[in-house]
Amino acid sequence: MNKNMYIEIAGRKIGADYPPLVIAEIGINHEGSLQVAKEMVDAAHRAGVEVVKHQTHIVADEMCGEAKKVIPGNADVSIYDIMDRCSLNEADEIALKEYIESKGMIFISTPFSRAAAERLERMNVAGYKIGSGECNNYPLLEHIAQFGKPVILSTGMNTIASVAKSVAIFEKHQVPLALLHTTNLYPTPTHLVRLGAMIQLKEAFPNSVFGLSDHTLNNNACLAATALGASILERHFTDYMERTGPDIVCSMDEKACGELIVSSAEIAQMRGGTKEAAKEEQVTIDFAFATVCTIQTIKAGDVFTKDNLWVKRPGTGEILADKFNDLLGKTAANAIENDQQLTWQDVNN
Repeated sequence: MNKNMYIEIAGRKIGADYPPLVIAEIGINHEGSLQVAKEMVDAAHRAGVEVVKHQTHIVADEMCGEAKKVIPGNADVSIYDIMDRCSLNEADEIALKEYIESKGMIFISTPFSRAAAERLERMNVAGYKIGSGECNNYPLLEHIAQFGKPVILSTGMNTIASVAKSVAIFEKHQVPLALLHTTNLYPTPTHLVRLGAMIQLKEAFPNSVFGLSDHTLNNNACLAATALGASILERHFTDYMERTGPDIVCSMDEKACGELIVSSAEIAQMRGGTKEAAKEEQVTIDFAFATVCTIQTIKAGDVFTKDNLWVKRPGTGEILADKFNDLLGKTAANAIENDQQLTWQDVNN
């Protein structure tokens, strides 16, 4: 990614030059209860969350009747029934947005249909999160892109080729874009996280911010992604792990979320750099490096050998240890006491 590439949502700059953005996805963990959703928002606020993500489901526009026959891998009822039970109506979703914003946090949501996108646009959201299932739903992406708002796009279950079609849509509309690698298993086994795929996204789409939407059981994948350059880290969120809900099993609670925010910010500061001494290391160089010293009294004209020269700490001498072999066979320009750091003036050309 270009060093200064970033997107901005409601004033929060997101990119390599800024602390990673941790998104707490309440999603449908509230199971259709505005009160539970608010309790989760309270916990997210205590954890230090900046962005809370919701899911906007208008089921009749999102699914046809066949969805009543499809049971997700982490459930025992149909996806239609789950979303119908867990969705908030427009008034409740507006109330949730206002509650999140009253606490100084940013509300974003994932629209799963054209009607959902239009509801969010009526609500004047600052940006859109698009789920992996919609990554190749190009008609819906085209509809959302027309709004011109920043987009965070999860890319699970898709290839670089299918993501490229999505990216082209947003580029056509000049929409600021972030791409998240995702594995859509709930929970995701560690061996299927595949951070190499996230790096592929970064390399294939250098003009987009990148990150990870994670469904594992702890923070390790997000922290590893941060070390590899991720600017956005998204996990499902709940106030209590004991709650029932479709995504509770792969959610983080307040404690884990707070730890992720702090640790990812620290890890981000560790990235980059070049393999050379930092100027701040000079204080250590001064005592830790070795320089050339006499180990015998030397007379003018004596030949330098391993018997009268060696390398010793500290590193404050003029001739560092890497020049030692260059000195052997040369002669002393003057008399030198034992246990003295050698200078170039002591050496005949």
